[in-house]
Amino acid sequence: MKKKPIREKTGLSIGLISLVGLIALANVALHLCFYNTLEFHRDELLYFSLGRHLSAGYASVPPFIGMMAFFMIKILGSTLFAARLLPALCSGLLVIIVASMTKEMKGNSFAVILAALGVVIMPINLRGFFLFQPVFMDVLFWSTVFYLIILWINTKKDLYLILLGITSGMGIMNKYLIILQLLCMAFVFLFTKNRLIFKTKSLYIAILLAFLILLPNIIWQFINHFPAITHMKALNESQLVNVDRISFLAEQLLLGFMSSLIIIPGILYALFSKNMKVYRSLVIASLLVVFVLLMLRGKSYYTAGLFPFMVAAGGVFWGKVTRSSWVKICLIVIPVLATIPFIPMGIPVFKAERLASYFKWMKNNVGLDVVLRDEDGFYHELPQDYSDMIGWEELTANVSKAYQQIKDKESCFIFCENYGQAGAVTVLGKKYGLPQPVCFSESFFYWAPKELPVEIRSVIYVNDNLSEDLGDIFLDMQVIGRINNPLARESGTTIYLYQKPVNSFNTFWQKKVRLVNSPF
Repeated sequence: MKKKPIREKTGLSIGLISLVGLIALANVALHLCFYNTLEFHRDELLYFSLGRHLSAGYASVPPFIGMMAFFMIKILGSTLFAARLLPALCSGLLVIIVASMTKEMKGNSFAVILAALGVVIMPINLRGFFLFQPVFMDVLFWSTVFYLIILWINTKKDLYLILLGITSGMGIMNKYLIILQLLCMAFVFLFTKNRLIFKTKSLYIAILLAFLILLPNIIWQFINHFPAITHMKALNESQLVNVDRISFLAEQLLLGFMSSLIIIPGILYALFSKNMKVYRSLVIASLLVVFVLLMLRGKSYYTAGLFPFMVAAGGVFWGKVTRSSWVKICLIVIPVLATIPFIPMGIPVFKAERLASYFKWMKNNVGLDVVLRDEDGFYHELPQDYSDMIGWEELTANVSKAYQQIKDKESCFIFCENYGQAGAVTVLGKKYGLPQPVCFSESFFYWAPKELPVEIRSVIYVNDNLSEDLGDIFLDMQVIGRINNPLARESGTTIYLYQKPVNSFNTFWQKKVRLVNSPF
């Protein structure tokens, strides 16, 4: 009787587990050390607002981020620490997944440690796992998909396909972009030995599971006339049109930065080495993802989910070819030391003014000004993410100041022009006892009242310009406060208090609601 071939053990040893664990903890600590240097990000305020309005879908994102916000609010409240804790913890989990992926591809101990450190020093890890946005979970889901596929390639166990279906469904409920990864993998597999996957019953069970997980959002999209498509059109017209394809490719190197020393050899090794032939289809699928995004003028960070797998492949390469202890030390120490001066590009380790000085110095002396280019195509003193993390506390305090001047608070109405302002009043305004603001931007559109229960006699208006409509309704207008910090994206935003109505605001509002039929 023939004995079954014994599969080579690929688990992590106790010593290796300890080292990977330390690296993972260091990654978590790095993100949490500076969690309150700046304020909430504009998008974090939106997502924490979603957490107060659980739904099967939202205007621009699937529902998973709202669910996570809901649980974080329940556990830690609407605090900055609550927003930053989950991404930081997931940064540690990413290290563990990459280490496990590297070992599963037959990487030795050095390969595992190099890959674990390589993912820590990537800018996409530093920035992506600092903010409470769908990005950090997107990278985690993409990496898990890669890992499960590698496990299936090595074992052909149906369990991994079932887990793949569950992971894919949750990943799509977090960010639709992961569909591109799955489609590119499926397409490439058709032309390789991995086409065997399409003959397995478990794959179709996995697809069914993913569909069932996604079904509530599909129904919601149908009921609400597919706002995801409307969002993509608006995104293409306002932001993606400014994407330059040459810059997109150049920024891929910036996304990896010093980890590119690991990533690029890893790609070449996986493409041309017999040792990695079995995983070659994954690299080709990844390159296809990059090509598709390049053609569609996607944002450079849309490829972020590919990088952890590439780092793992690079770790395997260096683990195979490196014998000298000195070379190993250099491969670990040099990229880490070279990354330290650039950490402020990924994590705001300084206050706003010092960050501005840092980026000015980097622009003038190193020539790195690409990070100062906003999605509108213009250059500013701070990266857009950082300028979006300034001024919200001041804005909310001024709204509260206006609110305190109103005697009849039941007849008060707070209107904000964009979702960042509305998110600030919703999330930060809780400590001031502020009511829910009204806004037509993003998912706030769905929560705007169609009819007002009482006659409105006071309106707090948040915008950078006066409202002509409100000027015709109210006799008295006061400027309560203004965001004057030039580093803030909300610089110039003003809080106006309108009182003493001479016409009916409620009548005006009913006409306004009938005219506004889309959040975009």
